[in-house]
Amino acid sequence: MEREFINPPGLFKHPAFTRVVTVKGPAKLLFVAGQTPSDENYTPVAPGNYRAQYLKVMENLDIQLKAVGATWDDVVYRRMFVLDVDEFLKVLADPTVPAFFDKDRPPPSTLIGVTRLSNAAFLVEIDLMAVVNG
Repeated sequence: MEREFINPPGLFKHPAFTRVVTVKGPAKLLFVAGQTPSDENYTPVAPGNYRAQYLKVMENLDIQLKAVGATWDDVVYRRMFVLDVDEFLKVLADPTVPAFFDKDRPPPSTLIGVTRLSNAAFLVEIDLMAVVNG
């Protein structure tokens, strides 16, 4: 399976995501539902703390990727829903926050500010699309 990461000329090359990813060859598509910062009982973790909630979401997504034999390198799209875009961008810009994606090949992304998530204590929700060899 071949993946190509493309930032077309004429568009700003964003440091946090790639504009287009193409996938060619036998592949299996994986769709990971929106993950919230919750424990195994769907109880919110770290209310009010964007950093801790983001890390919990990423930890939960990591569990799901591993469950289907995928890694962060297999992610070809992510969509992020947050209550406060500015606060969330501070977390992403923090150099002490672990990087989950290759900085030279981050997946295409969408960041959406929302007024509420499925639990009023959730600040972040992220869903993913990944591709593995089929």
